[in-house]
Amino acid sequence: MYLALRKLLFSLDPELSHHMSLELLNVVERLKLIGLLKPELSAKPREIMGLTFANPVGLAAGLDKNGQYFNALGALGFGFVEIGTVTPRPQKGNPKPRLFRLTEQEAIINRMGFNNKGVDYLVAQVAKRRYRGVLGINIGKNKSTPEEAALQDYVVAMEKVYAQADYISINISSPNTPGLRNLQYGESLNALLLGISDKRKMLADQHSRLVPTAVKVAPDNDADGLRRIADALVEHEIDAVIATNTTISRGGVENSEHANEAGGLSGKPLRELATQTIATLKSCVGSSLPIIGLGGIASAEDAKEKLDAGADLVQLYTGFIYRGPKLIEEVLEVV
Repeated sequence: MYLALRKLLFSLDPELSHHMSLELLNVVERLKLIGLLKPELSAKPREIMGLTFANPVGLAAGLDKNGQYFNALGALGFGFVEIGTVTPRPQKGNPKPRLFRLTEQEAIINRMGFNNKGVDYLVAQVAKRRYRGVLGINIGKNKSTPEEAALQDYVVAMEKVYAQADYISINISSPNTPGLRNLQYGESLNALLLGISDKRKMLADQHSRLVPTAVKVAPDNDADGLRRIADALVEHEIDAVIATNTTISRGGVENSEHANEAGGLSGKPLRELATQTIATLKSCVGSSLPIIGLGGIASAEDAKEKLDAGADLVQLYTGFIYRGPKLIEEVLEVV
């Protein structure tokens, strides 16, 4: 059923198709017909970050930026859903067109630019939560916020989402916000993590509840850069690392008509680079820091590769767009 629907949706503009498919999924869920799309899934619980995940297969941030669709998406069988990236203030994102399908390579290039309705809107949507799985909220800084003031944006967003989130994901690795990836390095990273850790402790006391914090990193760091990032995450007692975001590399898509489009590449061509990033991080952190692995998972074998490299959980994004809910079932058969 999904493959037939995908043929229709892929005939439309990618961003329009994205919106229409999610609106349709919401209608199906409200009519209690989600069982027509959801495969039969066995429970495979995992304990990570002090949270119980019904299964280790999650949906990555980016598909539901504003918290409008996570109830329906979660009902498809994901063990956890991550929404966002959301910023303190609403922003339109980059000019259109900003989303490109590379169908032959089962890939996507996006330069969306954190388009979202702002954190207050997202929090209001999450208040209507029916999904019983683990819900992560991914936060970022506004484009207009100077790099040196980035911490304030993350602190504001943390305050807003803390009561609603099961975990909070800190996005410092999107290639589509100028200067954002600089926050992964050196003193900028240490200052940011120190501020986030201090704020988390204050919020934990205020809410009598510790919400785990994860940091999402890019796949374009070399081994030494990853080691420095890993050391900083452990030092500041971050609860998990999410590896990886999209890549600025165009390896594997050089012959695509969209190869020269600016933005982050996701999908099959990212698989090997993302897996190597996970393996390198694992060699740095051992068992001291859980890893949530994603990037190029288009099959059960791809997911197992991430787990074998050191991931504790996996997330789907582009593979889910190309394969649909069947991919969740396939992955759960091997994890």
